[in-house]
Amino acid sequence: MFAMRGTLGRIAGALAGALLLGGCQSWFIFEPDRKLHASPADFPFTIIEVTVPVRVADARLQHLHGWWIPAPLPGAKTVLYFHGNDGNVSLCVDEVTPLRELQYSVFLVDYRGYGESDGGFPSETSVYQDADAAWKYLVNDRGIQPAELYIYGHSLGGAVAIELARHQPDAAGLIVESSFTSIYDMAQLDYRYRVLPVNLLLNQRFESIRKVPELKLPVLFIHGTADDIVPHSMGEELFAAASEPKRLVSIEGGKHDHDVAGAPIIRDAFTRFAEEMAARRVSATR
Repeated sequence: MFAMRGTLGRIAGALAGALLLGGCQSWFIFEPDRKLHASPADFPFTIIEVTVPVRVADARLQHLHGWWIPAPLPGAKTVLYFHGNDGNVSLCVDEVTPLRELQYSVFLVDYRGYGESDGGFPSETSVYQDADAAWKYLVNDRGIQPAELYIYGHSLGGAVAIELARHQPDAAGLIVESSFTSIYDMAQLDYRYRVLPVNLLLNQRFESIRKVPELKLPVLFIHGTADDIVPHSMGEELFAAASEPKRLVSIEGGKHDHDVAGAPIIRDAFTRFAEEMAARRVSATR
């Protein structure tokens, strides 16, 4: 997120001009990596490379590149995973280890401008389009029912996941890890932004705090208490603003990217969340 806060220092010097120029703002939010740092063959489990079509505004067809990690057993639920503002799918495999250990199928997808996906530099609009295309691929092409499909986003990917979940209330649930309330709120963490009319000039807003009250599906928020990029308090704010059913799991001492110690906590949180929501659905049908 702003690379994340490391980029805040970079933005602080240059965003004043970028805000006035408007169109440059995405360059200070996204840090796409075009180089894949691993291949599917490097891992001891199956990873299938996938191409997903996405139609852009002028009706041209572009493609997303993704990695499909199938569950070992048929009939498993699926997680659609959105990564943060930097890196690409080749750097996300460790992040989804808790999901693989729970024997879910996982679909990692790169936004346009990242990895081997088509497109130029990303924007808020383009990543939302990419998320929608990835969802449609899983539902329409792979035949996965929405009730069997979780939406998961880490950091900036959490904002992408929230936007998608607004339009997919029939999804099994939403998981938001280490994400922020809005770009404006992130900018306010740096005193140098407070002298600028940031809220008036932003065109890349990612206003999750305004969207979570609209969600109509179960939400699990996960946040490390020692996150030095996106404060834990932002996770608490998102949780407070969201409607039920919801859960907040804090990883004591956890940083922005969960480590080996945090993985079992995430695995347990996801398991409890899935079981509670399944029980709730059964109860609602009686």
